[in-house]
Amino acid sequence: MRSPLHALLALVAPTLIALTLIAASPAPAQDAAAEEGPPPLPEAVVDPATPVEDLVLRLTPLTRDELAAAAEAWLALVKEKTQEVVDAQIAAREAADAPGGDAEREKVVTLTEERRRLFASYSTVVDAWERKAGDADQIAAYRAYRTAIVVDETRSADYQTLLKQATAWALSEDGGVGLAIDLAVIAASLAGLIFVARMARRITRRGVARVPNLSKLLQAFFVVLVYWIVLAVGLMVVLSALGLDITPVFALIGGASFILAFALQSTLGNLAAGLMIMINRPFDEGDYVSVAGVAGTVKAVSIMSTTVTTPDNQVIVIPNASVWGDVITNVTTSPERRVDLVFGIGYGDDMGKAQEVLTRLVEAHPLVLDDPAPMIKVGALGASSVDFLVRPWVKGADYWTVYWDLTQQVKAAFDAEGISIPFPQQVEYSRPWSDVAPQKTIVPSDPDKKA
Repeated sequence: MRSPLHALLALVAPTLIALTLIAASPAPAQDAAAEEGPPPLPEAVVDPATPVEDLVLRLTPLTRDELAAAAEAWLALVKEKTQEVVDAQIAAREAADAPGGDAEREKVVTLTEERRRLFASYSTVVDAWERKAGDADQIAAYRAYRTAIVVDETRSADYQTLLKQATAWALSEDGGVGLAIDLAVIAASLAGLIFVARMARRITRRGVARVPNLSKLLQAFFVVLVYWIVLAVGLMVVLSALGLDITPVFALIGGASFILAFALQSTLGNLAAGLMIMINRPFDEGDYVSVAGVAGTVKAVSIMSTTVTTPDNQVIVIPNASVWGDVITNVTTSPERRVDLVFGIGYGDDMGKAQEVLTRLVEAHPLVLDDPAPMIKVGALGASSVDFLVRPWVKGADYWTVYWDLTQQVKAAFDAEGISIPFPQQVEYSRPWSDVAPQKTIVPSDPDKKA
């Protein structure tokens, strides 16, 4: 008699065996699927009749491995067509002088055009494979194959065949005609972009002119910046619409920026200084300034340099780095300026009379301001003269007029009043060999004057 344990095992064992078989059964199916490889490509992807525009869209969902398979399939198509071209070229060469030579050349041209369209689809597949991180060495080999074929066939073809091929390419819609249309579209687009950019510049100029406390330099900078941004963005949109891949342009700009940053350090310094000048506004166009050892009127400030015109009409261009890195003196910003004059009289002259003459002349000048009041004081006892400090206040635009007028009027008034304006003198003592008292001789510092 069997025990209950034996009876339970007899019931459970068949169930365990069945479950084990079910769990193990998918393995052969999975192995078979793995051996079969990736699913086949859609027929339209490897169909020579598929237009390039449609092929670009059909390649979008494919994976990297599927694109590698597509590139291999297109390589086979191109290779087959190239063999036909080679056979036709050999036949055309053998029949060069025969009556059917032109027909053979026409056949070469026809086959070359067919292969050129295949190459267009071939390159589209290779480019899509590269964008999805395909093997760089294989991609380079695929592209080198096309280049080698074109170069070798061009080198070995006779001039008549090359002429027919060039004519056929120039007259084809996807060749010369298509290129001419693209160039015309680009030219028209550039004209339109320039028009739009100018309109944007005009609108920007009107807008920034209404912003309070915005310098002319910063206004000009914003206007130029908007103009070039509109041109750049519009040009990229046009190129993308024509089917050109502009991604390499961004990659090129990103890579070149590091090199340019080191090669153009001084230029970038001028650029940064120009931005600081425009933002901080130490001066504006039309101001009279003294910067980097140059004094003159600011005529223009670009992002790289400042143009100053000196009083004798010299035009000097100063790099912005030198301007921003030096002391900037702006004599136009303040509406009022003080004219600093110094007049010396002799020690034997009447100081009160001299002060009265100076006060009369300053108060009588129509351009001298009453407030702030002018200052006329004895400033120093010099080696040869008593120096008066004359400091009237004037409008900024009247500075040099008052300076020259008072200088001339004071000289004339001192001469009329008998007040001397001494020149520097030095006293020399000489002792003769005898015991006579020392003799004093007055020697003028200027050899053209006599004591």
